[in-house]
Amino acid sequence: MSPVEPNAPSLLSPEHLAMMEGGASVIVSSCDAELVPSVMRAVGSQVSAQGRLVTVYLCRSQSDQLLRDVARSGRLAAVFSQPSSHRTVQLKTRGARLREAREDDAPVLQHYLKGMERELTLIGFGPVYARAMLAHNLDDVVAIEFEPDQAFDQTPGPKAGRAIEGGT
Repeated sequence: MSPVEPNAPSLLSPEHLAMMEGGASVIVSSCDAELVPSVMRAVGSQVSAQGRLVTVYLCRSQSDQLLRDVARSGRLAAVFSQPSSHRTVQLKTRGARLREAREDDAPVLQHYLKGMERELTLIGFGPVYARAMLAHNLDDVVAIEFEPDQAFDQTPGPKAGRAIEGGT
């Protein structure tokens, strides 16, 4: 993996980053050579380097086609949506890379779960729902790392679909 340039501008504002790290539901998609889509819910995510490096985590046993598509093309779209507000950001890349999950990813996955438990509780679902929805075994988890090439505001309303011009 190429190192993220520390002084490169971020596509995302501090507000976007806070939403994405605070309990956003993450849906990941790609497509095959014939542009047939593949989609899966992530069981975790991490946004670092001021949004210049993103990692999403998928269960291999549920994501076979999506993982093949990403491995073949590097193309990926990830949608981060805050359940309590519907505030939504979509990131796209053509440079996604797969790696096996490691033991040091376990705290990241736990942090994601806690954020989703808080968010889902705000809309009337208990923590048990989040734990069932995001259940995984670490040895079944694959991490997909990428630097976003594009970011879009996908929050329902008049700005939905607009490119995010940069945050920092």
